[in-house]
Amino acid sequence: MDAPPCLALLLFFGTLLVLPQSSHGATRYYTFNVTMQNVTRLCTTRAIPTVNGKFPGPKIVTREGDQVVVKVVNNVKDNVTIHWHGVRQLRTGWSDGPAYVTQCPIRTGQSYVYNFTITGQRGTLFWHAHVSWMRATLYGPIVILPKRGVPYPFPVKPYKEVPIIFGEWFNADPEAIIAQALKTGAGPNISDAFTINGLPGPLYNCSSKDTFKLKVQPGKWYMLRLINAALNEELFFSIANHTLTVVDVDAAYVKPFHTDIVLITPGQTTNVLLRAEPDAGCPAVTHLMLARPYGTGQPGTFDNTTVAAVLEYAPQGHIKSLPLFRPSLPALNDTAFAANYSARLRSLATPDYPANVPRGVDRSFFFAVGLGTNPCPANQTCQGPNGSMFTASMNNVSFDMPTTALLQAHYGNIAGVYTADFPAAPLEPFNYTGTPPNNTNVSNGTKVVVLQYNTSVEVVLQATSILGAESHPLHLHGFDFFVVGQGFGNYDPSKDPAKFNLVDPVQRNTVGVPAGGWVAIRFFADNPGVWFMHCHLEVHTSWGLKMAWVVNDGPLPEQKLMPPPADLPKC
Repeated sequence: MDAPPCLALLLFFGTLLVLPQSSHGATRYYTFNVTMQNVTRLCTTRAIPTVNGKFPGPKIVTREGDQVVVKVVNNVKDNVTIHWHGVRQLRTGWSDGPAYVTQCPIRTGQSYVYNFTITGQRGTLFWHAHVSWMRATLYGPIVILPKRGVPYPFPVKPYKEVPIIFGEWFNADPEAIIAQALKTGAGPNISDAFTINGLPGPLYNCSSKDTFKLKVQPGKWYMLRLINAALNEELFFSIANHTLTVVDVDAAYVKPFHTDIVLITPGQTTNVLLRAEPDAGCPAVTHLMLARPYGTGQPGTFDNTTVAAVLEYAPQGHIKSLPLFRPSLPALNDTAFAANYSARLRSLATPDYPANVPRGVDRSFFFAVGLGTNPCPANQTCQGPNGSMFTASMNNVSFDMPTTALLQAHYGNIAGVYTADFPAAPLEPFNYTGTPPNNTNVSNGTKVVVLQYNTSVEVVLQATSILGAESHPLHLHGFDFFVVGQGFGNYDPSKDPAKFNLVDPVQRNTVGVPAGGWVAIRFFADNPGVWFMHCHLEVHTSWGLKMAWVVNDGPLPEQKLMPPPADLPKC
């Protein structure tokens, strides 16, 4: 349902705000009160941070072209920020949300108003906390409808649209888990369950009543808005005896294709169409919806359990009295399926929804992404590889988070916060997917890449085999990019570009770098500000697999970063 439009000049939460009203859309207001709430899962009750007491948090519903204004009030002891994952934030980088990148955190008892416009996007995104591991429970859907009067670009009109948001449940406090891991240098403890819409489902202990049920009517079409908000796991998803039609990823339409299984990494969204039609001769059955990890890391480093929900045809009897159908899912490490699935994704590339992929490249980058180590500090025992500490890096630089927000430093010309010398390629090349080098130590720094406005950029993201070949879902803030190529082994700059798709490559904000392979992306740097790029496996982000792009203002007024708001949190 649409929220009612509001005036652009409003006495809002006791503060007079003059809002830059978008020329066509409505303005939609929300209040997010971050509070602790007792929640029981797996027979364990824990006080968790929530928004408005809900887990998962409330749904934001908007349209392309609308302005969204959200007042976030922090009532918990931990620092909080909210990131509007995938929203372009054109000229509104102050509302992007990553702590110490575009803003200082919202401290206990403080508030901040996020104010942004949805431009050129329609589909599904999501919001989540963006400081430490707070997003374990602070997340919720963003539903972006087309502009009023504009139909979906596919012939089916869904009878109902349902967000399906995947998460992870920890019986212990995730903040304590990552703090302990960073102290000892070990890998963090894994989650105790996956969840679908906050519920672990009947395959877990003590959870048969905590099962999400999707009630459907035979013959009706449904749009499922899939969101992977899990901290550390890529997921396969399938519904028993039902075919899904993929129509949208990361709030960008794709050429529709049918599949029994969807692969979705943390940070990605996928809209699928589902036609509800019971099996011939056997309408009274229980169809399970299952999700489990696509795990390319070492065994024991990821939660390899399975979460279940129920697709329920109404009316039906009790679930235990009905035949049970389970879908088949790929093997945990089925990299071939992952590559083939990703290759099927193509932009619509129509006059209404063109694929504006850069044909030429002004600046090229080659980022080697993977794990590494840091030496154990003196007089301390560490539990990482060979007594070291786990870390992660791009081009052998493990990113140190500053104590002043990067965007504030950029806008205010504050020296000493970051250096503009992030390497465009590894300083010491090696056989990235072959035998790893003996020295796995990395360097540390707060290094960025500076780009001039509207620069066309190509980045080849190359996975390494250091401490094991592993897939890395890389997320870029402030931009969508086009995935123009991917492959296994080491990227070959003399041969691989000839195979790039510059006609209808998929448009995304998060892409999985294949385990033992590479992916190439392109984008225009048409959004002034400071933009985070990081692995969306939270453990890897905590270890330093991240960097930032600084995009300078363009010459025209509409190409310049807006001034910071008066209530911007201070460090």
